[in-house]
Amino acid sequence: MRKIAIAVVAAAAAFSAPAFAQDANGEGRVEARGGIAWANGEEEAVAGVAAGYDFNLGEAAFVGVEASADHLLADGADFVWGVGGRVGANVGERGKLFAAGGYAFGEGEDVPYLGAGYEHKITDGGVYLKAEYRHFFSDFVDVNTAAVGVGFKF
Repeated sequence: MRKIAIAVVAAAAAFSAPAFAQDANGEGRVEARGGIAWANGEEEAVAGVAAGYDFNLGEAAFVGVEASADHLLADGADFVWGVGGRVGANVGERGKLFAAGGYAFGEGEDVPYLGAGYEHKITDGGVYLKAEYRHFFSDFVDVNTAAVGVGFKF
């Protein structure tokens, strides 16, 4: 039941982001990302997508929501779905420094995560580059990820 509730919240966040995009107090975003996941001396490549919306808290800060899907590029690995949020500071006119947190779920264990990152808009049209670290808190083996991505703000 918990997985269904989280999936509904994630889908609502992803599909409502374009509707919020008209609001001058924030912006929607979609991105593709890739990087590496590691735990217990093992490393695997990871790739994923995300959609979210950031609400401006004045000129200096923002808070946002995100829904994501990531996949370890190892044989037999399942997708990991996520729903979370982020809070951060606007750095100049094009940068965002943020802390992120949320909940990831899939075929295995459901786990909370915390992380941090930076994104930088590289065009006036809304294209941005991003780097992010996440730590997933498991009852068995904690997992770390580091990823870079490219996205579009609308």
